[in-house]
Amino acid sequence: MSIKTVSLRVEAYERLRAARRFPGESFSQVVLRAQWPERTISGAELLRRLRDQGPLLGEDQLAAIEAADQEDAPPGDKWAPR
Repeated sequence: MSIKTVSLRVEAYERLRAARRFPGESFSQVVLRAQWPERTISGAELLRRLRDQGPLLGEDQLAAIEAADQEDAPPGDKWAPR
């Protein structure tokens, strides 16, 4: 088995470390378990699809999302004195 050394930013390292399922899981196992999209879409392709197919959500769906967003409140502070 060959080995390669890879440099990561600290943020990337922390995300990789947090993705381990158990303490002994190697970073190689985490990377091999990861799901990578087969094909990505460019911004130009997304705009073309929007022009050809129209918006993904209708006005009523957008209004329902907006209403739910307005009603959503942050949770209470569980550390506040009672």
